[in-house]
Amino acid sequence: MNDVAITTEYIALGQFLKLAGCIDTGGAAKFFLQETPIRINGEADNRRGRKLYNGDIVEVEGFGAFTVVKR
Repeated sequence: MNDVAITTEYIALGQFLKLAGCIDTGGAAKFFLQETPIRINGEADNRRGRKLYNGDIVEVEGFGAFTVVKR
């Protein structure tokens, strides 16, 4: 599992995907989420604006699992 560090209280799922290296641009998030299964803390979710907080676990099919870590 890879850690993805944030410096704010939360990060939106679309921004997280870019930070984690799953997509190249934030604009690609909408299409990526339509085609790629994502699980957040074990529950399926595909909302770009979903807020992720410290300790959340994000599983992206084909990319692996990531943990949100506040720094």
